[in-house]
Amino acid sequence: MSERRRSDRMADRVHATFDGAPLEAEAGTSVAAALIATGTRSWRTTRDGRPRGLFCGIGVCFDCLVEIDGESGQRACMIPLAEGMDVRSASGPRTEWAGTGNDADPTDAA
Repeated sequence: MSERRRSDRMADRVHATFDGAPLEAEAGTSVAAALIATGTRSWRTTRDGRPRGLFCGIGVCFDCLVEIDGESGQRACMIPLAEGMDVRSASGPRTEWAGTGNDADPTDAA
């Protein structure tokens, strides 16, 4: 591969962190896809400790919620990874899920 092509490919990559660890992906890749590419399969837990990660991949199910740059309830499948982004896993009880105003986890069936 030519040196120019290699530098073009490197410029098309973004660097972020997930729970403090480096996370890198091609520009335009969703946070969820970047996590899956690193082998991370779950990044939040339900109230009773069950792991959750990517499920529908289209922003409907809320299984892939993460905290991004201090803002909780973000759907990892809908947000492109950005340079310098600080992504954190989510766990435990929540009082509000993704701005819905509900106090129940929408991924936990009754």
